[in-house]
Amino acid sequence: MATALHSLSDYDPNEVPNGSEFKIGICTSEWNSEITFALLKGAEETLLKQGVKAENIINRLVPGSFELPSAAQIMFTKRNPDAIICLGSVIRGETAHFDFVCQATAQGIKDVALSVSKPVIFGVLTDDNIEQSRARSGGKHGNKGIEAAVTALKMLAYSKSL
Repeated sequence: MATALHSLSDYDPNEVPNGSEFKIGICTSEWNSEITFALLKGAEETLLKQGVKAENIINRLVPGSFELPSAAQIMFTKRNPDAIICLGSVIRGETAHFDFVCQATAQGIKDVALSVSKPVIFGVLTDDNIEQSRARSGGKHGNKGIEAAVTALKMLAYSKSL
């Protein structure tokens, strides 16, 4: 398991680029809101800590994780952020629905990133149960929202360096 020996919240703030010049969108799924709103809180706090101005963080909610790719595409068209963080939580159930939603969400987020040539960060938890989701949204394994925010800033710095 990727988080077995690593906390999603551990990072050195001095190794993360300053975000004061960036505008960053966050698309967050309302489904499993206990989890996704904790991810959102972690992402927002990290962006602010790393210098992103509050007025340069665009937050929008979408019904579920499946809608994240189209929400990101629309946000790029309408608001033109430098990067978008997609936050969601898909928890395995008794049907194949989990597999379809996870695959479509991951593929869609990747497709948007390639189509706009800007960072689109996959901050979607795909867990077997609610306990795993809680552990990765502020619990014993940290917060994937923090990791997603750090990734967005590092990818923006990478892009700027080229």
